[in-house]
Amino acid sequence: MTAARPNRRIRIGVSGWKYASWRGDFYPRGLAQRRELEYIGEHFSSAELNGSFYSLQRPQSYLRWRSEVPEDFVFAVKGSRYVTHMLRLRGAEQGLANFFASGVLALGAQLGPILWQLPERQNFDAALVEAFLASLPTSTGEALELARRHDERLDGRAWLEIDEDRPLRHALEPRSDTFADPEALSLLQRHGTALVAADTAGRWPRFDALTADFAYVRLHGAQMLYHSGYTAAEVAEWAGIVSAWADGSGSSDGLPRDVYVYFDNDARGHAPHDAEALAALVGALV
Repeated sequence: MTAARPNRRIRIGVSGWKYASWRGDFYPRGLAQRRELEYIGEHFSSAELNGSFYSLQRPQSYLRWRSEVPEDFVFAVKGSRYVTHMLRLRGAEQGLANFFASGVLALGAQLGPILWQLPERQNFDAALVEAFLASLPTSTGEALELARRHDERLDGRAWLEIDEDRPLRHALEPRSDTFADPEALSLLQRHGTALVAADTAGRWPRFDALTADFAYVRLHGAQMLYHSGYTAAEVAEWAGIVSAWADGSGSSDGLPRDVYVYFDNDARGHAPHDAEALAALVGALV
C-alpha cells in the first residue's frame, strides 16, 4: 500500500503592506498605521518585504516586524537592487555580505525565501548566473559567515547571530525571455533555486518551470500591470495551478511542493482582496 503524499503548505500574501489606498478599504477606517502589519498577520500567512530591495534595512526594523505577526508567519525578503540592478550580479560578494548583515537573519524562523528580481535588460549568461547562484548561502549558518565579511558601512549596526542553522531558499525573477534557455533551467535546478512564475499583464515573460523543491508566484496583474484586479475566473485558474504544484499533480516529477504566492497588484488596492479570494479557494491558512 502506497502512503498518501502530504500537501505541502501554501502561503498566500501580499507584496508590501504600506499603501494609502488600502486605508479605509482593506484596512478598517481608523486603524493606526503602526498596526497595519499586525492586521496583515491576522489575515495572511506571509508577506514580501520590499524595502530591503531599495536600501539596507536595520536589525531593529526586522525585529519589530517579526514581533508584530504570529510566530508561524513567514516573510519573503526581496534581495538588494544594488546586487541585481547596479552590480548586475557581477562581483556581488560584498553586496551580499552587507545585505545579510543588515538584519535579515534577525527574522529567525520567520525568514522565508529570498527573492532576487533581475532587470529587464539582464539576459541569461550561463557563467554569470552560475557564479551568482553558487555565491548564495544555502543556510542561515552560511549566511552568517558571509555577513561577518560586511564592510565598514555596517560597523556598529550589523546583526551577526542566529538561533539555529536553518536551510535558506532563493527565488529568481528574471524579466528576459532568454531565461527560457534549457541551460538556465538546469542551473537553477542544480542550485535548488526557484524560477519565479510572474504574471505581468504580458509585459515580461511568464515562466512556469519548477526548478526547486518549492514554487514562488508573483501576481502583478493580468490585464494592467500593478493596477488591475483578478477576476473570479482568473483567481480560479491560479487556484488550480497552485493546488496542483502543492500536491504534486501539476509537476513532472509528481512531488509536492511548498508554494509561496504574493499579489503585487497594489496600485488600486486590489492585492489584499485578491489574496483573500485565492486563499479561500485553495484552503490555505490565512
